Amino acid sequence: MRVKLAGIFVDDQERARAFYTEKLGFQVKTDAPYSETARWLTVVSADDPDGTELQLAPLNDAARTFQQALYSAGQPATALASEDCKADYDRLLAAGVTFTLEPTTMPYGGTDAVFDDTCGNLICIHQE
Repeated sequence: MRVKLAGIFVDDQERARAFYTEKLGFQVKTDAPYSETARWLTVVSADDPDGTELQLAPLNDAARTFQQALYSAGQPATALASEDCKADYDRLLAAGVTFTLEPTTMPYGGTDAVFDDTCGNLICIHQE
């Protein structure tokens, strides 16, 4: 088995699509109607278009409560792997992305940086 799809909740799917493609450089894998008010929206790494998809799922009341609790606690909703955390940090900072944690060596190993995805989430960039 392997992970094919992971998801995060976003408060605005169109804003999330723009952020994840235009700022992070992901590409849309699937964007299809899911209901009258939501889309099945997934993005993938441009470097690995057949790799793990990240679903940008619309919020419901329970998800909103969970998302806000994670954000308030400073806990990232998910982590993205990086070959060079500092270079990705510099690139995203130059693109206007807001960080809550600069690249930092972590006690559990590796380097992390954390940014705000503008859609209600903190996202970690992790380099082994």
